Amino acid sequence: MSGTSKAMAERVKLRVNGAETAVEADPASPLLGVLRETLGLTGSRFGCGAGLCGACFVLIDGHAVPSCDTPLWAAAGKEVTTVEGLGTPEHPHPLQQAFIDEQAMQCGYCVSGILMSAAALLRRNADPSEAEVREVLDRNLCRCGAHNRMVRAVLKAAREMGAA
Repeated sequence: MSGTSKAMAERVKLRVNGAETAVEADPASPLLGVLRETLGLTGSRFGCGAGLCGACFVLIDGHAVPSCDTPLWAAAGKEVTTVEGLGTPEHPHPLQQAFIDEQAMQCGYCVSGILMSAAALLRRNADPSEAEVREVLDRNLCRCGAHNRMVRAVLKAAREMGAA
């Protein structure tokens, strides 16, 4: 017998984008891998693997968290929302539409995480200031230099969501 132990797969119940599901996986597995590889939800991206860049952010019970270093067990029984759960191509979420309108993306790699950070902000503050938006998005790295357009898009979505 070797000195390494095999991870034990367990049935873990999740609620992802409003739907109940169960997966067979090691509860210590990163949530990002389960979302992408098991559930086919590839909108969340792998960036740094250490929870520092924001590319993998999802919402857990309305809070933006890095799914790359969040163990699966931490999401069990909670509401997980990925970028796929925000809106649809036919009916985009106001944030998604504002990002399109403001051309607030270039390569797009970071955008799903940024949308999730912005969605969490707008859930707790429907009328954020520009400074508050910048502070929240500071956790998300974007190398394309589109942050000013992203801030404008979040503020636009906030206005439109407040008018609805």
